[in-house]
Amino acid sequence: MAAALRAQDAEAERAARDRVHTANAPLGERGTPWWDQGETGRRARWSEGPAALDEGTDGG
Repeated sequence: MAAALRAQDAEAERAARDRVHTANAPLGERGTPWWDQGETGRRARWSEGPAALDEGTDGG
């Protein structure tokens, strides 16, 4: 994200922020706290988040 900020590239900054959000969600830092989810929900979150980053389906 720092490179996007230095380049004043709003599109690249948005893409970087989307990836950060996608990375943080499975950790429970965004959305429903992990401790409020059942085991099935946590496992889905942990597997779907990294998969979204790998597939590039993180909104960016």
